[in-house]
Amino acid sequence: MKLYHTSNTEIRKPDIHHGRKNADFGQGFYLSPDVDFTYRWAGRDAVVNEYELVEIGLLIHRFQRDEEWFNYIFHNRRVVDSLSVDVIIGPIANDTIFDTLGIISSGYLKTEDAMKLLMIGPEYTQVVIKTEKAADRLHWIRSERIAALDAGLREAEQSAYAIAFAQKMQEIFGEENV
Repeated sequence: MKLYHTSNTEIRKPDIHHGRKNADFGQGFYLSPDVDFTYRWAGRDAVVNEYELVEIGLLIHRFQRDEEWFNYIFHNRRVVDSLSVDVIIGPIANDTIFDTLGIISSGYLKTEDAMKLLMIGPEYTQVVIKTEKAADRLHWIRSERIAALDAGLREAEQSAYAIAFAQKMQEIFGEENV
């Protein structure tokens, strides 16, 4: 499987212990199989690293954009990783504009409403390398330094997301409360 990781530097040997513990799929090295997504969301003067993952012999858990995925992410953001696997593959939680998962804890947003909000927008896939065994099977191919890209597509996507998010909030809470 070809995978991509954006950083400010070339990363030939990923460190699975460097990332945040409370990320979507817990601590690990995050990548995406979607090269267009990787380039579009890269920051200024980024380095896109390309890898090949040899999946043979790895324990891989694949999530769909559903309740199991939601519950796993919700618990991971509270630093409770409940899976013992080498690799996790699944959707990225689209909650960059509003901390959908965090607000559940306040009692303001019900779980089923948070699920509706997280289903808004395009679905991008993330792949997380969780173990040294998997990291050893992730082979660096090349890297490419890219200058700041035209942010038009990213901004259009964020704008469409914000509009869809506001509409869903109005459905959930009523227009007068949003």
